[in-house]
Amino acid sequence: MNLPNKLTVIRIILIPVFILCLALPPDWGSVNAAGTVIPVTQLIAAIIFAAASLTDFADGQIARRNHLVTNFGKFADPLADKMLVMTALIFLVELGKAPAWVVAIIVCRELAVTGLRLIVVENNGEVMAAAMPGKIKTTSQMFAIIFLFLNNIFFSNIHIPLGEILLYICLFFTIYSGAEYFYNARSVFADSFGKQD
Repeated sequence: MNLPNKLTVIRIILIPVFILCLALPPDWGSVNAAGTVIPVTQLIAAIIFAAASLTDFADGQIARRNHLVTNFGKFADPLADKMLVMTALIFLVELGKAPAWVVAIIVCRELAVTGLRLIVVENNGEVMAAAMPGKIKTTSQMFAIIFLFLNNIFFSNIHIPLGEILLYICLFFTIYSGAEYFYNARSVFADSFGKQD
């Protein structure tokens, strides 16, 4: 197994550890940092999420640079990303840190684009490359999740809800990039919406 795939497997292994941290009782203790009280379980979960996000960035870069792209990587890498992010967003809703309607839109978009990618690969034999709006969506999503778990640490004293701001930036680019993906791949649906005889 090559290095990018090992990083992907590590990220998958981190997901149940991440879930376990957030499933533990929040009264295990708290950390007071920069004037912000953070439950220990959320602090550990945020660290795990950040580490897993770094492996996501690293495995793709290494695979492309060293020509180590494999079928396992094509399947497991995006699956691990979505499992990690969706898990984090669901727990943020449970903790009252993210609106359920925002998370529902993000989850629906991720599932829809994943399905679209499969259709495009089947029809055209090529993988849809991530465009800039999608990359902005992913980056803002990752940072939003981390700051929400950390109760906007470093920004609480000046009362800037950075996590919430990033979440809504993510929501905008989630919708925009999703619409862009479907518009650019509209030809795969031509048989469904063409003229009827």
